[in-house]
Amino acid sequence: MSLRSFGSKLVYGIYSRRLIQQAAGKHPRHIAIMLDGNRRWAREAGFTDVSDGHRAGARKIADFLTWCREADVEVVTMWLLSTDNLSRATEELEPLLEIIADVVDELAQAANSWRIRVVGALELLPEPIAKRLQSAAASTEKRTGMEVNVAVGYGGRQEIADAVKKLLLHHADEGTPIRELAKILDVDHISEHLYTSGQPDPDLIIRTSGEQRLSGFLLWQSAHSEFWFTEAYWPAFRRVDFLRALRDYAWRHRRFGT
Repeated sequence: MSLRSFGSKLVYGIYSRRLIQQAAGKHPRHIAIMLDGNRRWAREAGFTDVSDGHRAGARKIADFLTWCREADVEVVTMWLLSTDNLSRATEELEPLLEIIADVVDELAQAANSWRIRVVGALELLPEPIAKRLQSAAASTEKRTGMEVNVAVGYGGRQEIADAVKKLLLHHADEGTPIRELAKILDVDHISEHLYTSGQPDPDLIIRTSGEQRLSGFLLWQSAHSEFWFTEAYWPAFRRVDFLRALRDYAWRHRRFGT
């Protein structure tokens, strides 16, 4: 290792420890992240195939989950593919779906402690891919570690529509008259039928790549979330970036509308 590299590593370590100290005492239970910028990273890195960016981004996921586990995060939601992304050209979409299925298979391996829940409209995905995702998630059901939501074929409006459909079908089976349902229907009824039912809403939502919008991510659950945006593309997202997000979250005063 060169003297310059050693110096950079030393400074990086000192700064990381300082960020950890600044974030101490207040950490998010649920972090949601939009893994954005894979294609732009690939193009700027000189790759002609954007799938190389998706592969680089996939390799970052296990590191990110490890950072979250070290920070005592209980739930992580990662948006890997939106419903809008399903309209991409076949020559990009098919490799991307395979990359996603591969990374979920890897996350489900016995060496990892986290539980996986696949959230999204799986019926919109090719059947073989949907089955692989469901099988991988099912293999982790009995684990007691951090919960990891993998959002694939996910859209916030789609989720709310699906929740309302499930609610209506449930009450139809119970024989509840529609006027009676209208009288008792409240926020909690819909929340119980969301993809993330039973989990706390995200405290912190991170988006990489410099974009500063939610694009429909967790529309219902993000009502009181804190947002953190970074210019870094997802494949270039570093642990120090993650620690900055935790530090900034710890410094914010959450009022929850009061």
